[in-house]
Amino acid sequence: MRNILELKNIGYSYHSLHGETIALKDISFGVQEGEFIAIVGPSGCGKSTLLSIIAGLLAPEQGTIVVNNPDGSLHYPKIGYMLQRDHLFEWRTVYRNVILGLELNHKMTKENLDKVDALLTDYGLDKFRDKRPSELSGGMKQRAALIRTLALEPQLLLLDEPFSALDYQTRLFVSADICRLIRAAGKTMIIITHDLAEAISLADRIIVLSGRPAVVKNQMSVNLTISDESPLAARNAPEFQQYFNRLWEDMTHE
Repeated sequence: MRNILELKNIGYSYHSLHGETIALKDISFGVQEGEFIAIVGPSGCGKSTLLSIIAGLLAPEQGTIVVNNPDGSLHYPKIGYMLQRDHLFEWRTVYRNVILGLELNHKMTKENLDKVDALLTDYGLDKFRDKRPSELSGGMKQRAALIRTLALEPQLLLLDEPFSALDYQTRLFVSADICRLIRAAGKTMIIITHDLAEAISLADRIIVLSGRPAVVKNQMSVNLTISDESPLAARNAPEFQQYFNRLWEDMTHE
């Protein structure tokens, strides 16, 4: 596999009247096409800041992001950014929420709308297309938010703790289901999570950040010997506890 993005020595600081706070320091790693990466680290270490830099919402103060397109072009990959909250608009139906990005980008073609219809079916929301967000469960709202993100055909999906607002049981099923569908679509994904078990069960590679200023403390490839590749089955893999213990040690020994 090739890297579609390479972060090289990324640094970022916050500035205020009280001085400078270094958030990220010398962050370097590659993102391979089709790879699922989980980023974990102590609360407040700069994980969301790093995701915003990758999304192009913030400019790094140090370092560069290198794009590796197969045709040699320099265009940045199309990014889909899914936040912790669904941010669905109550005055719009589910369907009109999920096509919002297409509307704003003037891409309301029959082909794109047909893809939205297919996504609504795949995600079990086709029967709720005319409902309002308040009529959906938390898990259904997150599915709708993801469809809105996928409708624009992003090459790279950035998920900032997208399941944190859900209760534990719903979180297990929704995260497993959503990530299964993202894999089936052949997307590349970077997810921020505080849940170490979730990181192990969803990711191909886990990047561990230190406390602020955040540096890459460890990178861990996840290889589980399971016949069923679902995230729920991953938690029963014989290696699962070993990965959990290694991550826990990294997180607790600053």
